[in-house]
Amino acid sequence: MIGVIVNTLTVIIGSAVGLLLRRGIPERVSKAAMVAIGLCTLYIGIDGALSGENTIVLIVSMVLGTIIGTFLDIDGALSRTGAFFERRFSRDDGKTSIAEGFMTGSLLFCVGAMTVVGSLNSGLSGDHTLIFTKSVLDLISSCMLASTLGIGVMFAAIFVFVFQGALVLCASLLGGLLSDVALVSEITCAGSVIIMGLGLNILGISKIKVANMLPAIFLVPLIYFLFGLIPITL
Repeated sequence: MIGVIVNTLTVIIGSAVGLLLRRGIPERVSKAAMVAIGLCTLYIGIDGALSGENTIVLIVSMVLGTIIGTFLDIDGALSRTGAFFERRFSRDDGKTSIAEGFMTGSLLFCVGAMTVVGSLNSGLSGDHTLIFTKSVLDLISSCMLASTLGIGVMFAAIFVFVFQGALVLCASLLGGLLSDVALVSEITCAGSVIIMGLGLNILGISKIKVANMLPAIFLVPLIYFLFGLIPITL
């Protein structure tokens, strides 16, 4: 769990720096920065999505995962958590929402290729190298994000700890089942498709309830092994 702890701390530190810098950043600059973050997020999603090789596994996992997530209302739960912080901390400038910062930060830091592969490596072999690399990137990202979306981004560190910690724990418990390189690629693909949705949201193109898709990441191993019994790929 050392990698998860380090990643959590980098989000907190980066957010703190971003909050200190935001007062000197003009609104037009912060808006331009958000567009840049959105485009980079979209690129990261597209790049990771290309790692998948079995479209059927992706489609079934995404559809079933989204259905489960919608029934559980994961997006609503995260929104309520953000609203909880909103009620206890006033808005910094009356323009940015703590809930929005929490939601965006939680998903940006927790869904993606480096999160999935890094957490699996950490749980399976104790190799924290990729998570440490991700931590450096999250340090920069959280600084930029907090400078535009405020203190809500810092609270996303809680979700980082819980979500990545769960992935590391699952990897350590399931052991060899998650050591299949092809399976890791499919998990990465599903997570990256979700990241694409987040990128579209940041750019203001859509309002996808991305959090409701998170169960797809955990469904991929099951669907992968089930479809492995049937040699069909697209």
